[in-house]
Amino acid sequence: MHNRIPEIDYLKCVFILLMVAFHLVYIGDSYPYAKRVVYTFHMPGFLILSGYLARTYDTWKESLRKVMWIFIPYWCMETGYVVMSYWLPVREKVCELTPEIWLDKVFLHPIGPYWYLHTWMIGLVLHQGVCRLRTDTLNKAILFGLALLGLHRCGLLSFANGCYFLMGCVIRWYGWDFRRVFPPAWMAILPLTLLIAYPDNLDRSQLGGMGIVFFCICLLQWTYLHLPDAVRRMFCFIGRNTLPILLFSPVFTFLSKSFLPLFAFEPTGMLFLLVAVSFAVSGSIALAWLMDRLGVSRLFFGREKVII
Repeated sequence: MHNRIPEIDYLKCVFILLMVAFHLVYIGDSYPYAKRVVYTFHMPGFLILSGYLARTYDTWKESLRKVMWIFIPYWCMETGYVVMSYWLPVREKVCELTPEIWLDKVFLHPIGPYWYLHTWMIGLVLHQGVCRLRTDTLNKAILFGLALLGLHRCGLLSFANGCYFLMGCVIRWYGWDFRRVFPPAWMAILPLTLLIAYPDNLDRSQLGGMGIVFFCICLLQWTYLHLPDAVRRMFCFIGRNTLPILLFSPVFTFLSKSFLPLFAFEPTGMLFLLVAVSFAVSGSIALAWLMDRLGVSRLFFGREKVII
């Protein structure tokens, strides 16, 4: 833990909280433009961080072992999500349960938030492949990009999402400090406001969307510097444990629908948002903690403890 970068844990916390918030159907439907803004930058930001944190010194065995222990929980939760989407009234409806559909959702076109893990695993394998090549960083980046384009053409991932992962890798390969590439700046709010004012910029694959990602990270870096220590510690704890939150939060966001009527008296939805996000995050962490205590994490995540 002493080698962790607290600013990165903070960013991961903000991104995962936004993911949970806008997977609440009521919030997404009530604030569609805010949802479009958040969807422009929060998962691209996550992918940049994932690429930056990919270790260049891992052997193939170490790298594939890491991918395996991402795949196992991914496989379990994506399978559960597909089944849930068939039986329950959810937005990403699966019309029938067949082996073909299951294989498609698990290996090609995942639904729910688990597409991020799918892209992350592919990115890690490509990262390991190009890192083994005896060539310079520019050539590695070009080869990585060509591989992403080929996988995009095959329908395995989004080229734009893969490029954000590659961006993080390139920052690491050149040895740049992440906090210098995205310097903290309160003035980032000015270009950010201008960009999000125009709907055409709300596309992560376009230049305007890339600008939104950049300026959001810079602004968040600045906010980190001005938080009380207790708040920083809480945010960093959540940021260290984003994997179980990403995996388990869909269960709790679905359950939160049951207490939505209790907040009918509050028309903005902000009170429901606060309670539902707290419920999803705390429930996910509590479930992972219980798995740690019962020794299940070793079988599910490949380590004794997942909560750190």
